[in-house]
Amino acid sequence: MRGQRPPKKEDLHNINERIRASEVRVVGEGIEPAVYSISKALALAKEAGLDLVEISPNAVPPVCKIIDYKKFLYEQKKKQKEIKSKQSKVVVKEIRFGPNTDEHDFNFKLKHAIKFLEEGAKVRAFVFFRGRSIVYKEQGEILLLKFASGLEEYAKVEMMPKLEGKRMFIMVSPKKK
Repeated sequence: MRGQRPPKKEDLHNINERIRASEVRVVGEGIEPAVYSISKALALAKEAGLDLVEISPNAVPPVCKIIDYKKFLYEQKKKQKEIKSKQSKVVVKEIRFGPNTDEHDFNFKLKHAIKFLEEGAKVRAFVFFRGRSIVYKEQGEILLLKFASGLEEYAKVEMMPKLEGKRMFIMVSPKKK
């Protein structure tokens, strides 16, 4: 791809003389939607002092709109920004336990989980079994269930404790306010 220039904003849509179709369906404010020859459509656009922009090039015949192209690009960019701002990014925080985690460490990690949930993040807690500690699976499950019950007023359990390899997971998400 060496030697090729990056596409310009104008390359996003075919406008005015760059439209290659012989007939186009024209839409726009104050214009009767109909199929016109390209020369008639360009004349209509010029008469209105606006651009003929190919909106749907794959339609038969292609759909063109008579609008101010720069304003159209600005509004599209604005819509994209608005859509992006409405999206919520889900953050997953992980908390790691050992099968024999004592009470103080458990409470410390529980407080962190509460803080994460209040910030709107999901929490994925897991017990990591090293070597022969896998024989304490029940202890790990009890620990995770105790963790879930400690977060009862802040979160709802998304996934019950599940063993995958040497890890046992539980997933909790914040309650809606």
